[in-house]
Amino acid sequence: MAPIPRLRPYSGPSLFSYGFRPFFLFGALYAGLAISIWLPLFYGSLALRTAFTPLDWHVHEMLYGYLPAVVTGFLLTAIPNWTGRLPLQGGPLVFLLAVWAAGRLVVLISAEIGWLTAAIIDSSFLFVVVAAAAREIMAGRNWANLKVLLPLSTLGLGNLGFHIEAHFRGTADYSIRIGIAAVVVLIMLIGGRIIPSFTRNWLVRENPGRLPVAFSRMDVISIALSATALLLWTIVPYGWATAIFLLLAAAIQTARLARWAGDRTLRERLVLILHVGYGFVPLGFALCALGAAGFVAQSAGVHAWMAGAAGLMTLAVMTRASLGHTGRELKASFSTQCIYAFAFIAAVARICAALDATWSQPLLDVAALAWTAAFLGFGIVYGPILVRAKKSQTV
Repeated sequence: MAPIPRLRPYSGPSLFSYGFRPFFLFGALYAGLAISIWLPLFYGSLALRTAFTPLDWHVHEMLYGYLPAVVTGFLLTAIPNWTGRLPLQGGPLVFLLAVWAAGRLVVLISAEIGWLTAAIIDSSFLFVVVAAAAREIMAGRNWANLKVLLPLSTLGLGNLGFHIEAHFRGTADYSIRIGIAAVVVLIMLIGGRIIPSFTRNWLVRENPGRLPVAFSRMDVISIALSATALLLWTIVPYGWATAIFLLLAAAIQTARLARWAGDRTLRERLVLILHVGYGFVPLGFALCALGAAGFVAQSAGVHAWMAGAAGLMTLAVMTRASLGHTGRELKASFSTQCIYAFAFIAAVARICAALDATWSQPLLDVAALAWTAAFLGFGIVYGPILVRAKKSQTV
């Protein structure tokens, strides 16, 4: 009996042969370019024709621009593995990428075309992705993975709310927190699935001994408690009740991470970076708890989540998936390790800039340069891999 093909017959550009290829490449390039634009925008030496304030443009394009692209690339690659169905290729991928790119353009020129037009075009991307993902998951009767679409749908609603709030209130405070909370929940869900799995696989093969603890009730409780803390923080970002819930979330997420045996993966950077990236999740909860209590700036915790957890986790997933799904050895080369190092420096520098105002300007410069080097570095190193055919195959 012939094996079920993993891909449809496809003769188009290799870039559009699998979902991770275009969205990882263009998402990473955009992440680097957007930050290189942000610094002169922040210092007032550059102006954009966007309806958003400069700060809101920066936040929006990180939260609702680059991140959805990478998440889409991950989902379009993971869902065929979850369901056994064939992945999207060719025209549908080109269409999705075009919708995402159109969102970036209309946000940039929203002062010219009007906020409502920009909102409709930009917000449509995530809803199209959710619809496509839901169709594949339900067609494959893989009901358990529908839960991943809840934070993704929340992210889509947050994006639409961002445009509305920014227009009518002048800034998008609530929609920013909604989006950040959705991203953190996604990291907790997806990270809790892939980190123990990849760690176990490597340890069994290379370093026998203590293994990650299997998913249990503790994981369910940790996600539920943390999601509750995020909901409270979204609605009431300051106050002792919020601080206490955030601190409890920090503690239980630290305990969860400790169960995954990350300390035994020091020799394998592709696995280690997942643990380091996830470590910024409890750090973000702890710093936001201190911010809610008025001890530090809340932006320290926000950037622990966004620059730290989101930045490192997306690079970790992009590098590993790009290597594995193109038939290459799962090893972190020197250039890949440099990408990780730059992203780590960017996260630490950005958090420290929020914690110490006296050093904020040079630390912001370091953070921006390191972030740009990490993501444009990914494009330079992995771009050729993503646009070429898979090794020993025609796609």
